Amino acid sequence: MIDKKIIECVPNFSEGRDMSVIKLITDVIESMDGVKLLDVDPGKDTNRTVVTFVGNPEAVSEAAFRAVKKASEIIDMSKHHGAHPRMGATDVCPFIPVSGITMEETAKYARMVAERIGNELKIPVYCYENAAFEDKRRNLASCRAGEYEGLKKKLEDPAWKPDFGPAVFNKFSGATAVGARDFLVAFNVNLNTTSIRRANAIAFDVREKGRKVKNEEGKEISVPGTLKSVKAIGWYIEEYGIAQISMNLTNISITPVHIAFDEVCRKADARGVRVTGSELVGLIPLKAILDAGIYFLEKQQRSAGVSDSELIKIAVKSMGMNDIHPFIPEEKIIEYVMAEKGKRKLVDMSLRYFMDETASESPAPGGGSISAYLGALGVALGTMVANLSSHKKGWDERWKEFSVWAVRGKEIQNRLLELVDEDTEAFNRIMDAFGLPKKTEEEKQLRKKAVQDATKDAIMIPLKVMETASSGFPLIREMVEKGNPNSVTDAGVGALAIRSCVRGAFLNVKINAASLDDRKFTKDIINKGSAIEENAILEEEAILKMVEAEIARQSRN
Repeated sequence: MIDKKIIECVPNFSEGRDMSVIKLITDVIESMDGVKLLDVDPGKDTNRTVVTFVGNPEAVSEAAFRAVKKASEIIDMSKHHGAHPRMGATDVCPFIPVSGITMEETAKYARMVAERIGNELKIPVYCYENAAFEDKRRNLASCRAGEYEGLKKKLEDPAWKPDFGPAVFNKFSGATAVGARDFLVAFNVNLNTTSIRRANAIAFDVREKGRKVKNEEGKEISVPGTLKSVKAIGWYIEEYGIAQISMNLTNISITPVHIAFDEVCRKADARGVRVTGSELVGLIPLKAILDAGIYFLEKQQRSAGVSDSELIKIAVKSMGMNDIHPFIPEEKIIEYVMAEKGKRKLVDMSLRYFMDETASESPAPGGGSISAYLGALGVALGTMVANLSSHKKGWDERWKEFSVWAVRGKEIQNRLLELVDEDTEAFNRIMDAFGLPKKTEEEKQLRKKAVQDATKDAIMIPLKVMETASSGFPLIREMVEKGNPNSVTDAGVGALAIRSCVRGAFLNVKINAASLDDRKFTKDIINKGSAIEENAILEEEAILKMVEAEIARQSRN
């Protein structure tokens, strides 16, 4: 799976009874390209609705701002009553990194949205958790202390001047807290017991908060559990007829799902209880499932350089995630939920369909996409040799060495597969630019600029193909030198494919560069491409010499 930048936003709006009001807000979110609405969870008693949506950072940020704006227009906080703490029409608006983006980057987007809310909507804004500007504001409860009713007095205190927006009480909209936090995973572990008491005992064993006990002096003390950033409780689910450990993993970079699962297994076993499986509530980032697959494969001392689908299967089987409900990746993994339905990608086609599409009268896919795919196949051969070597009889102690190489190869393959489609998309953008109107002088200039910009993009993509494919040569060389000797020719074919990929992609660079007006840009790119091509030719020659030498050695034996 390709690592695109994806963030999640989970704003909480102070309306949970009138769904027509909430729909006006969610309609604004759904109208944004690049955003997918995942969930709308209203609560009548709390008079609050939690909305979840994901997408690329820019689109999510814009959707969040528009949603806050709409809420400020249609929710009157002076008339709001509910069981949940709150201080504004949009009470909280957290941003969460999902994939391809760091927490620091996510916090920057959160602060940019917070600034817009303050400046453009005149709503006081406090930044909390990872977006906070000072430690005392990291805790949401501190920012929200006093709630809406105490907000007027709070804003008069210089110590609680908003991070953005006026220090003036907004009677209609209140105030908003905007933050950046880690992804929260709701994860339940199934037990072969109906006992809530035993389930709670296990939950207290593992949750960070632990349990209260009395020491020798009879004084009550806290004994922490074994898992950081984990909240847990035991309960009985009548529908399933079993007890569960219900966990909120509040920071899966500290305690991932697979670590939580294994720890519950250990603590349950110590109490004579067996774990029968698990249940994911809501969605999970792809990386969390892939990391789980890698973890369980490594416990078996097997190479982790396998396909995403295989890693997902291993993770699901290992944690019994099909125990209660079928685990359907397209419905439970965020990146798969976001995938555009109906849009046929080249890399999703069968070999025959891809070949037929290439051979058709359509100009795309063309040499650029084929070059990228050649590179992916070449690196895949190196990955195959690494995986075979990790299982070679008598080489058991070397499984980790080859697994590392296989994982590296898989990463390169995935990037090249992404570039297969990117190359065709770049060609289509050039065609779109040529299709722009050119009647007036202004239109001619705009069209010319669009063509030049699209052409530069179409140059940079095959250059990325060259750079990415070339990074596969160390894998191929290592497999020829140290991998399973029975597969040495497979690695050799990999070198041939990578070299062909690099040279083919460079042809695309040169033909597109020929039509550019920016001669300095063209010169720099051609020089860079020439160096990559020359290195690829030398690498191929050196690797093939080693392959021929190994073939000769095996012939003599």
